[in-house]
Amino acid sequence: MEEYRFRLAREDDLSSLVGMLADDELGRTRESPGSPLDGGYLAAFESIQVDPNNELVVCESGDELLGMLQITYIPYLTYVGSWRALIEGVRVSASHRGQGIGRRLFEWAIDRAREKGCVIVQLTSDKKRPDAIRFYECLGFRASHEGMKLWFG
Repeated sequence: MEEYRFRLAREDDLSSLVGMLADDELGRTRESPGSPLDGGYLAAFESIQVDPNNELVVCESGDELLGMLQITYIPYLTYVGSWRALIEGVRVSASHRGQGIGRRLFEWAIDRAREKGCVIVQLTSDKKRPDAIRFYECLGFRASHEGMKLWFG
């Protein structure tokens, strides 16, 4: 059985992570994985690194990055001042999809949210990703709310 390790992303992972984000039908239209990387990626990475309520996590085996996600821990006044974890930017490298890596990433992230004292784990998924939505439902997530976004620009 392959051994997976989970760790915080490092700056030298950034090109591979952007490549993963760009490697699907939606990411191809919104990401820019070229070299050199757009400076916005490094600025965002640096902001995530210094924010104690954000973790950019990778799954690796050997020296190969297999998947990624970002967890943001958010304090709320609701639910008696509880914390929640928001999971975003989930990707598994194309060559490793269908091997259980996504499930392992989520198991790790859910355990991490519990460790941090969160009472809710939430995520959003583009409605154009029905396979992802089914996957999240198999993990126990429920579409309990209607999400909305307001785009600038």
